[in-house]
Amino acid sequence: MALSDREKSLIAGMLYNPGADDLPQDRQKARSLCRKISNCDDNKERNALVQQLFAKSDDSTTLNGNFMCDYGYNIEVGKSFYMNANGVILDCGKVIIGDEVMIGPNVTLCTAGHPIDAATRYTYEEFAKPITVGNQVWIGANVLVLPGVTIGDGAVVGGGSVVTKDVPAHTVVVGNPAKVVKENIND
Repeated sequence: MALSDREKSLIAGMLYNPGADDLPQDRQKARSLCRKISNCDDNKERNALVQQLFAKSDDSTTLNGNFMCDYGYNIEVGKSFYMNANGVILDCGKVIIGDEVMIGPNVTLCTAGHPIDAATRYTYEEFAKPITVGNQVWIGANVLVLPGVTIGDGAVVGGGSVVTKDVPAHTVVVGNPAKVVKENIND
């Protein structure tokens, strides 16, 4: 049985066509919900919209203004998830976020990638790799997390960092590319 392009997007690294299946309609639905979430002043109503958009969230989820995602249904967040203004989650692949995670303003979690060779890149196919964020993680302002990254429990990602590789639990990483600058921060 042939895989749909939606199914291919969830298999790490497999090329798929983002214009196939119902993916454009799914993105449009997500954009509409994102606009409603970003413009909603009532916390209870905003949270109900987030629960429609995300695969998993609860009443303790907080998204501040100008949130954007591709699909929403690939995002799962744990308890007490907080994302500040201008948050972007490009969820072509799965994004799993643990409990008590705080994310600063202008942060992008990007599961989508494109081939680097020009001939393949200009077929407009892309790939996705999942992003996983553990429990009690703090991600500072203006951080970019690239496809396939796992951030371990209790880690801190310093503002302005570009996270290209997995982040060990209970460490502080900073820079471009992000590197460990402090280990065992909870000891």
